[in-house]
Amino acid sequence: MSTLIIEGGHRLSGVVDVEGNKNAALPLMAATLLTQDTCVLHNVPRIADVDVMARLLLDVGAEVDGIGSSTLTIRCAEITSPEPDRALVGRLRGSVLLLGPLLARAGKAYIAPPGGDFPARRTIRTHLDALSAMGAVAVEGPGHRLEAPDGLRPTSIYLDEASVTGTETALLAAAAAPGVSEIRHAACEPHVVEVCEFLAAMGAGITGAGSHTIRVEGVPRLGGATRTLWGDYIEAGSWAVVGAITGGEVEVRGARAVDMEPLTAVLRKLGVQCSQRDDVLTVVPSTLVGAGRITTGLWPSFPSDLISLVTVLATQADGATLVHDWLYELRLFALEQMSGMGADLFLCDPHRIIVTGPAKLRGKTLDSRDIRSGMALIAAALAAKGQSRVEPLETVERGYSRLVDRLQSLGAHVAKG
Repeated sequence: MSTLIIEGGHRLSGVVDVEGNKNAALPLMAATLLTQDTCVLHNVPRIADVDVMARLLLDVGAEVDGIGSSTLTIRCAEITSPEPDRALVGRLRGSVLLLGPLLARAGKAYIAPPGGDFPARRTIRTHLDALSAMGAVAVEGPGHRLEAPDGLRPTSIYLDEASVTGTETALLAAAAAPGVSEIRHAACEPHVVEVCEFLAAMGAGITGAGSHTIRVEGVPRLGGATRTLWGDYIEAGSWAVVGAITGGEVEVRGARAVDMEPLTAVLRKLGVQCSQRDDVLTVVPSTLVGAGRITTGLWPSFPSDLISLVTVLATQADGATLVHDWLYELRLFALEQMSGMGADLFLCDPHRIIVTGPAKLRGKTLDSRDIRSGMALIAAALAAKGQSRVEPLETVERGYSRLVDRLQSLGAHVAKG
């Protein structure tokens, strides 16, 4: 376990280039199992979660070239095992995305309970219901064991929640089920659209991408495809907060303006002076103000993945902000430790917190409990007076590549311990 040692109080400035969206990379990697042909993915984020998924693909029989680089070349001529390594599955919630491709290619899929952030509170019920509607049946045994003795079949299904990975699971299975499927109450996030476009390039018929109703015309045989991933708007928003909370001037490159709009709207509500031109977001020194209320919601509302970061930013704003994350309570719980840094936080309930600022933060040892709250605590430490320690650093590195190097390039006084 490693630690990030941070000397706070320094204004950051410079340029940051974001990589592809993690939440697009993982389902696209899983989609490559649907074909015997070669697939190529460009602008893949160089993060730990992608490395774990690559190892899972290797474990079920795929050839993966370029691990650790931004370009992956993947070919799976044959599924050699329907049961990926339990330990690897336990490290990555995205491993659930292997269920559909394994059922399509091997007729069976046996995976251990997926890990990742909040594993005890995030079920895969939506995924299992979608696969059941397409002909998969549960069999006895540990973990999640599914078989499709008669193959996957097209279906019409209403998802009980607009789950991103649940929608992606249904898409991956439907693309390999010959005939027309309809997925209603589907997630609309940009990375879901990326999955739709990749499956279309592989030969599936897709309409309705980006809406709550997606129609999929599955085909008996999918072909290879090449895709350059869109820049990660969550990563771009994270770096924007890092610049704003330190009073710096930071240029964030690589994320599409249309994806950044829900984020920049909230940043401006907090007084952040920022401008977007094409795929370049610029943040300049700003006088932060309380936003009154910030609420997460389904896309294109403000994403839950950034709620921890804007909550930390609100500690430096003049006035009060009520932050409401209706989806994940543990992200707000993780920020309670900032009270020991001098932050004025009042946790109303598991989903709402009132932040009053500006607060003079002091350095402290902090526990990074998940990717996003871990990055938020790093932002808090950069704004604090004195030294902080954030650990384990590996948690944050699951979602942010070359984190220490990029912080140092902006002028942050950080070191890995």
